[in-house]
Amino acid sequence: MTRQPTAIDDYAFLSDCHSAVLVDRTGCVDWWCVPRFDSASIFGRLLGPEAGHWSLRPTADAESERHYLADTLVLCTRFTTPAGEVTVTDALGFDHGARGHDIGLRSPHVLLRRVEGIRGEVEMAIDFSPRMEYGLTVPNLTRAPAGVLARGGPVALTLAGPIELELDDGAARGRFEVRAGETVEFRLTYARATEPRYGAHRLEPTIADTVAAWRSWVELHDGYQGRHREVVRRSSIVLQGLTYQPSGAVVAAATTSLPEKVGAELNFDYRFAWLRDLSLTMRSLWIAACPDEAGRLFRWIADASGHLGDERVQIMYGVEGERVLSEHELDHLPGFRASRPVRVGNAAWDQEQLDVLGEVLDAAEQMREQVGELDDPHAAAPGHAGRPRSRDVARA
Repeated sequence: MTRQPTAIDDYAFLSDCHSAVLVDRTGCVDWWCVPRFDSASIFGRLLGPEAGHWSLRPTADAESERHYLADTLVLCTRFTTPAGEVTVTDALGFDHGARGHDIGLRSPHVLLRRVEGIRGEVEMAIDFSPRMEYGLTVPNLTRAPAGVLARGGPVALTLAGPIELELDDGAARGRFEVRAGETVEFRLTYARATEPRYGAHRLEPTIADTVAAWRSWVELHDGYQGRHREVVRRSSIVLQGLTYQPSGAVVAAATTSLPEKVGAELNFDYRFAWLRDLSLTMRSLWIAACPDEAGRLFRWIADASGHLGDERVQIMYGVEGERVLSEHELDHLPGFRASRPVRVGNAAWDQEQLDVLGEVLDAAEQMREQVGELDDPHAAAPGHAGRPRSRDVARA
């Protein structure tokens, strides 16, 4: 398959608060960088037709409509064909049983896909073609007890499901029929090639548990009662999805090298956290009644910056506080809709931008207004005595 995407709004966004998946309207996963937002991709067709994908869709021409399950980043796509209807539900799974502010602290790195028959009978096609390291590595695919094992470079992927697939030239493909009332589930698990699976001894993530996890987080943040309440609520979910939960850092985007103008060269990697975004992001979190998240973000900035002397303030960091974000180009990729170059890393980390000082000071003033004096930046940590909790914050 050599199809290239036509528009970024063809894609839906999934997150486990470590990494992000983009799924198009036809049921194709064209983007997954794992285990972090800024890791190398295993599915990268967003930036080039040979950079990896995983499609799951009807073999016949089909109309599709989709929506997120309420208060989640779990996607449901309904396909209608002349012979019947099916839904495909996609989710990046959370650690089983995680709830509230614990969601995303640990990630099993599992992509879940479920096909359900709604009406009639629909033939489905699956094409699993991972390509590690932004498409540079075609993996070796072998059969495993659970399904298919794909190993290439530093990555091992296990695709589990009830359908026997044909292995051919770095891809696993097959067809199967789904009738009304039937369900077929697939589970793709990431692991480092040199390490065992994340936990054969732990409960596997499920779509139902992931839905419950998202909704448990949303229930903690229902204090906003102002205008456009549902839009604000939805925006807070997206911000949570862009948060690298182990640190609290919020990335500017889940992708790299989407062009400012198709065919032009202003294509940059935004999978990092910018201090220039800090003030606006924190204000948005406060409005959406998410004080825990605002506090963690501020604390992360304080930790990432370290002790400051006479040197300039750095404008951006990696999601775990990395300073050096060296940039290079991936010449083998044609880019989104043939927009070169494709860049990984961002040379702006070494720039001097004086507006950053004002953004940080404004964020600090917001924290002072909400929680009091900030002699110790770690006073903004979750659970700090006297700190307002999520349900108590409702600013229009």
